[in-house]
Amino acid sequence: MIPFNKPPFIGIEYQHISNAIQSDKISGDGFYSKKCQKWFEDILPCSKALLTPSCTHALELAAILIDVQPGDEIIMPSYTFVSTANAFVLRGAKIIFVDIRPDTMNIDENKIEAAITNKTKAIVPVHYAGVACEMDKIIALAEKYNLYIIEDAAQGMMSSYKNKKLGTIGHLAAYSFHETKNYTSGGEGGLLLINDVNFIERAEIIREKGTNRSQFFRGMVDKYTWCDIGSSYLPSELQAAYLWGQLENADLINLNRLNSWNIYYNRLKNLEKDNIIQLPKIPENCNHNAHMFYIKVKNLETRTKLLEYLKGKNIGAVFHYVPLHTSPFGCKNTIFNGVDKFTSIESEKLLRLPLWYGIKENEILFIIEKLYEFFNINIRI
Repeated sequence: MIPFNKPPFIGIEYQHISNAIQSDKISGDGFYSKKCQKWFEDILPCSKALLTPSCTHALELAAILIDVQPGDEIIMPSYTFVSTANAFVLRGAKIIFVDIRPDTMNIDENKIEAAITNKTKAIVPVHYAGVACEMDKIIALAEKYNLYIIEDAAQGMMSSYKNKKLGTIGHLAAYSFHETKNYTSGGEGGLLLINDVNFIERAEIIREKGTNRSQFFRGMVDKYTWCDIGSSYLPSELQAAYLWGQLENADLINLNRLNSWNIYYNRLKNLEKDNIIQLPKIPENCNHNAHMFYIKVKNLETRTKLLEYLKGKNIGAVFHYVPLHTSPFGCKNTIFNGVDKFTSIESEKLLRLPLWYGIKENEILFIIEKLYEFFNINIRI
């Protein structure tokens, strides 16, 4: 069986977790949390990085920080994970979806302005598959209408747009370290990136249950107290220790995935030339992180048959999001602005192939061979 995913694992994580267990502090914001957060602040860079238990928590924190109120409108693509929308729905916001671009599956930057009203609070671009949205146009709109930009960069670590790392472009951003991502903190995990320094102090308070506890530990106050709304948004030191082992090897993981991605791409180009499939498109101004390799087939019927065929060959291929505006909750509680020209139809064509750190070349070649077999085409490489 070739599974769709295997969580990344280097080996050094064992030692770091052991060190964390033996330390005096394992509840969060200890030695390893600080090392990880400093790494992001230096490498990306950003004004402040705060680890969270999940990307969902980071998005929820961002929604609180921009003071989302009932009735506010948040613009985003419908082709995304439910957490992107839920974080703002929990604060009472109305979600306004706009169509995607079929080439990148990202929000269509040219459809955003028509969705902006006097109730719009923020734009949430989702960098699908670690490929950047067209951020220059989104920034221009945000500045024109005085809106916040919160990047959903859950899939975007190590990717960039015009040499700027994803997550460092908007006011706030969220990363994911779920086991399906390029880097994990032991199954779950997330990160809030703060690029506007005005959010830093309040973010630390909200993240610590609404208290100024982080200031207390830094010796800034002689006791801490309840200052604001908040929740428990700190991951344990065990999660941070696991993540640190991967950050130490971030380039190794990235290069390994890119190599696997390129094998898929180069050996499937002939199927695209024959108009049998479509391959991912990487815009010229983007550097991606090989978060996933997907193909798009003619229609839903073809995808269903191909998934069943690959399953029969013990290959764990999967489809991805069902557009949120078509879900039971989305139908009743969200708005799709304009025409759904691409979101639904393109989502029905997309199929993701196995890709993880350490997948073997012969496994990739076997998958490619079975794709050619399914389409009854002789392999031409």
